[in-house]
Amino acid sequence: MMSAVPDPVAGTPATLGVPDLTTWLRRYAAEIVAHEQELTDLDAAIGDGDHGANMTRGMTAVVAVLDQTPFETLDALAKKVGMTLVSSVGGASGPLYGTFWLRFAKPLSGLARTDAATLGLALRAGVEGIQQRGKAEGGDKTMLDAFLPALAAYDAAVDAGAEPTAALRDAATAGRAGCAATVTMVARKGRASYLGERSAGHQDPGATSAALLLECAVS
Repeated sequence: MMSAVPDPVAGTPATLGVPDLTTWLRRYAAEIVAHEQELTDLDAAIGDGDHGANMTRGMTAVVAVLDQTPFETLDALAKKVGMTLVSSVGGASGPLYGTFWLRFAKPLSGLARTDAATLGLALRAGVEGIQQRGKAEGGDKTMLDAFLPALAAYDAAVDAGAEPTAALRDAATAGRAGCAATVTMVARKGRASYLGERSAGHQDPGATSAALLLECAVS
């Protein structure tokens, strides 16, 4: 996993626009490729062992879309990313990440650039979409164990007056900590739940790819 949280992607401290989201996605695609074996190994320990390959395939397809299609609004970009992931990623991660981006798009309708508060609404919509789709909660040893603390940290930062740059940094830090916390958890959802107590002692692969996504917003 990435070891530092440097400067965010936002073009200006107070807003995040289409070019910034595009940069975020390209960074994430590169990090997924770089961490494919790690994701594979984590998933092999408690799942099917295909999370790395599935995410690489999906994000490679997303990059192809970014290379071929110009986007004028954030919601158009996020919707296309969501649909691409649903159609190209196997296993549970495709529908879950696809749902995240499709729901993320809704509060951003028609916007080429967004402020911290509206970006927070988009993040919340995406995370709630994952909760509804996966019927999971925090502590179930899933990607939500990275996303939920990240969302709480983002909201707290914005409530304290932070702009997207600082709020995303706090979210990334919290997401990374939440991911690490899955090591001691017993899985209650997904294939890992079949292992029962034996699922403890392993970091969740979905939480790992989620933490990477958050880190790529700020690195």
